[in-house]
Amino acid sequence: MIRYLLKKLFYMVVSLFVLASATFFLMKAIPGNPFMSEKEIPKAIRAMLEAKYGLDKPLWSQYLTYLNNLIHLDLGMSMKQQYTTVSSIIGTGFLYSLQLGIFAIILSVTAGVVLGIIAALNHRKFLDTFTIFLAVLGVSVPNFVVASALQYFLGVKLRWFDVAGLNDITDYVMPTIALAVLPAAFIARLTRSSMLEVLTADYIKTARAKGMSGRIILFRHALRNAILPVVTYIGPMTANIITGSVIVEQIFGIGGLGKFFVNSITNRDYTLIMGLTLFYAVILMLARFLTDIAYAFIDPRIKLNSRKEG
Repeated sequence: MIRYLLKKLFYMVVSLFVLASATFFLMKAIPGNPFMSEKEIPKAIRAMLEAKYGLDKPLWSQYLTYLNNLIHLDLGMSMKQQYTTVSSIIGTGFLYSLQLGIFAIILSVTAGVVLGIIAALNHRKFLDTFTIFLAVLGVSVPNFVVASALQYFLGVKLRWFDVAGLNDITDYVMPTIALAVLPAAFIARLTRSSMLEVLTADYIKTARAKGMSGRIILFRHALRNAILPVVTYIGPMTANIITGSVIVEQIFGIGGLGKFFVNSITNRDYTLIMGLTLFYAVILMLARFLTDIAYAFIDPRIKLNSRKEG
């Protein structure tokens, strides 16, 4: 198992190296530079700025310096926000995205699993049809439409919540719902289909024949096996939610990573773009890595297979 995990960590490092290299050269291939603006900057000042950030050096020298800084966990200074490191910007934005993401993850998993179980236990009945309708609607409607609708009805018309900002715990309600609708709908469909398959398995029929109560069969036997596809999806879903939805954060005026990412692209802030891209990648890879570990705890057979492969 340890060898298997070490192998996964090695692949993560290699993937990050490839991504860092690709991001660096793509940034350099884009026409222009961070110091271009509507107001022309004197050549002397531009030369000083390029020298300060090492943009006057050959490309191979910039690349080696960039990799050396990454090895020392130094993402550099922002080229647009003076005297501000990329790490501090990520730390500030990630705090808001993490708080919002945790709420959205809890809501999406809870609502999705509960709806999926209800639909499976009421197969081909009204509750099953209604749940499928909600799931299809949730998957089909973009999150920016959900966010705008929530702002209009709950914020403007009913005045239950503030339209933008995160000044109070209640301000998390609308952006959390907007982020959780799509993953909750997808989890509901996964749980329903998986539960329907598990409930017809032979060991479930045997448990019923032995007189076990429906609650024990559902939670001890059926749900544990039916939850595996959901666990697979939770990994990338967690990464996508925690790193923040760019559109949802913009709509609700939240100063999370999405806001900084959009601004960095608009301002051609090379160091911030590359730093945020790598940070997104690390979160995604860690989520997948933890998903593999969770798989081993949920299903011992996967753990044994992993040991044999390692």
